[in-house]
Amino acid sequence: MADRDVVVVGGGPTGCSTGVFTARYGLDTVVFDRGNAALARAAFIENYPGFPAGIDTETLRDLLHDHVEQAGANLVSDMVESVEETEDGFVVETQEGRTVETRYVVAAAWYDGSYLREILGGEAFQKHDHGGETHEHFDPEYADADGRVGVTGLYVAAPAGERNAQAIIAAGTGAHVARELIADHRASEGYPEGVRAHYDWLRPDSEFTGDWAERERWREWYDSETPDDADDDRREQYIDDAFATRRSPEEVADLRERAHDRLLEHIDDDRIRAYLDDEVV
Repeated sequence: MADRDVVVVGGGPTGCSTGVFTARYGLDTVVFDRGNAALARAAFIENYPGFPAGIDTETLRDLLHDHVEQAGANLVSDMVESVEETEDGFVVETQEGRTVETRYVVAAAWYDGSYLREILGGEAFQKHDHGGETHEHFDPEYADADGRVGVTGLYVAAPAGERNAQAIIAAGTGAHVARELIADHRASEGYPEGVRAHYDWLRPDSEFTGDWAERERWREWYDSETPDDADDDRREQYIDDAFATRRSPEEVADLRERAHDRLLEHIDDDRIRAYLDDEVV
């Protein structure tokens, strides 16, 4: 595989959320997904916001994976076996013989952290007794609340203890760690403190009215949030990125239609026909 910006290990709610955020930001992202999955252990999911009657695990998984690919990341069915640190980042080796050089690695697989042993050593693992046998697992409290582990470019979103206990919390954890990664990446690109955080949202026309319709107003705001010696080129890039999020009412309507069509692709055709028949009656 070609070199990547980000390798995400795990394709559940945590890893998919991570991959969506990093890919949408523009980082070349690959998500490896194979192994034991916590999501598959649920018979049905009734507490994931946005699904009032709940959602079956297979459809939720397919929606998550579809979203990853729609965001521009690659989803690969393979298991990561080792991660080694290099001068420029990491080399990731997989079960099927893939080798990927990457700048960032995000661990997002709850089932096993053994592939991190080469980098983090034994102190990142803990032993416990289960059924009379001693087992060793990655310490879910090893990473800090933002997923950092003291190794530049390496983040852990799972296993993360109770933050992975429910699918929606796991998804939020993946998104949070991804935003921390992006903030670190922006810092390396010269974005100063105050504007490193990335907010992934589209703005309606109403956000660009009055003074805020002019670039000079944005410059004033940027200067108020950053040090006096901040790079002017980064300021203009920040403003360009802000204006690129602008969407007209017509564009929003098109996005809405496309989004609804995409959701329908994941709904059984017979259920759609039955719903329409009920509506007609």
